[in-house]
Amino acid sequence: MKLSVWTYEGPPHVGAMRVVTGMKNTHLVLHAPQGDTYADLLFTMIERRDHRPPVTFTTFQARDLGSDTASLFKDACLEAYERFKPEALLVSASCTAELIQDDPGGLAEALGLPVPVVALELPSYQRKENFGADETFFQLVRTLAKPMDRTDAPSCNILGPTGLGFRHRDDVVEVKRLLADLGATVNTVAPLGASPADIASMGRAHFNVLLYPETGEAAARWMEKNLGQPFTRTMPIGVGATRAFIDEVNGLTGVIAAADDSHLRMPWWSQSVDSNYLTGKRVFIFGDGSHAIAAARVAKDEMGFDVCGIGCFNREMARPVRVAASELGLTALITDDYLEVEEAISEAQPEMILGTQMERHIGKRLGIPCAVVSAPVHVQDFPARYSPQMGFEGANVLFDTWVHPLVMGLEEHLLHMFREDFEFHDAAGPSHHGHSSAPAAPATEVAEPAQIASYGDGNAIWLADAEKELKKIPFFVRGKARRNTEKFATGQGVAEISVETLYEAKAHYAR
Repeated sequence: MKLSVWTYEGPPHVGAMRVVTGMKNTHLVLHAPQGDTYADLLFTMIERRDHRPPVTFTTFQARDLGSDTASLFKDACLEAYERFKPEALLVSASCTAELIQDDPGGLAEALGLPVPVVALELPSYQRKENFGADETFFQLVRTLAKPMDRTDAPSCNILGPTGLGFRHRDDVVEVKRLLADLGATVNTVAPLGASPADIASMGRAHFNVLLYPETGEAAARWMEKNLGQPFTRTMPIGVGATRAFIDEVNGLTGVIAAADDSHLRMPWWSQSVDSNYLTGKRVFIFGDGSHAIAAARVAKDEMGFDVCGIGCFNREMARPVRVAASELGLTALITDDYLEVEEAISEAQPEMILGTQMERHIGKRLGIPCAVVSAPVHVQDFPARYSPQMGFEGANVLFDTWVHPLVMGLEEHLLHMFREDFEFHDAAGPSHHGHSSAPAAPATEVAEPAQIASYGDGNAIWLADAEKELKKIPFFVRGKARRNTEKFATGQGVAEISVETLYEAKAHYAR
């Protein structure tokens, strides 16, 4: 058994909760012990929703295991229906309840409830959260959606957004606006904001827009086969992908239309900003497969970054991520162990990380700025402001999110550069207090031991003074300075890198 502070994905029943929590008039009865009710907090605390998830837990205890837990489940189903009167009831078991081998689907069906009952088979010890969301949405669509007459005007369904999704609410707004420009009306958005009745009417649309493959692809493929609805393959993240998405939608509607891009600032800004902040900056990308691939494309083609690493935590997306990595001349990192990710980032020595909340913490430990581009995320990544990732406005947001950590590094460097100045050193106190503040006690400098560099081609040892001098270099070029110095030392046969070696390397590469 492996213990972890945090995981990239929860068990599959959390994915089921993401689908149900995002919907209306739907309820989930989860056969689970009291300890599994922690999942409620994900939505009320992190996503800051204004209501509790529509989930009833049976909350059996240890003493119940010697009695009839099946009766406990059936009572919970009846009470949930009488209290909430949902249009559809979903039933499943948590990872703990799976061990007692009750049959939630069979038990619920035997009750004869007057609403559709959708039984979810979620193998908790084999699959994880994204699978749970994808499977839950698929089972809902398969149960409720039926063939029907199409709308007169070109229309589509938007598939994949869920509760607790990264920027899903804002992405939907932006994509709706984009589709309106292209003359395509939106029939249903599901599962986020949809009711069972809305899902039942999804057959009226001409095609489907798949925004999030991790949580909507199974349903999209079933609808393509059984309802005759093709679906889009492009996630409109970044300028290039958004334009490709527009072309794809135009091909499905048969109408050649253009979207309003008058508010798009990202291309000009990325070309006009000081190249020291962008061009050639080494970035390491890690997240769910779809967002990692999209981020790599934007980073390389639209921002001028050098992608030095890419990977994902969801193995279902391993193949397309490996394809994207090979196009960049890299080997993809496929793992759900954040310690492996930290090791890979430490070895690559990027100047910025594009990752999840997990990589944000890794970046703090390694002193590398990180911009969050994928779930899992925390409360700060559910902003009150409008902040999509998709569409033209999403491209503007990406620029701000990715560039500002690098730009602000200059301010930090200047503060560090002048920290020995008589006016700006730490003992001087805050400037707005004038000169009245009492001087701080002088800091005792502790000598740092020599450090063995784990990066670069050689195994040169960085002496403490050299390491201290290296930290004076702005972080957005520090990685390049380290690599060049190690390369120089190896070529000169120098085993220990001193301050003199550092400046000799600087002079060498300045010629």
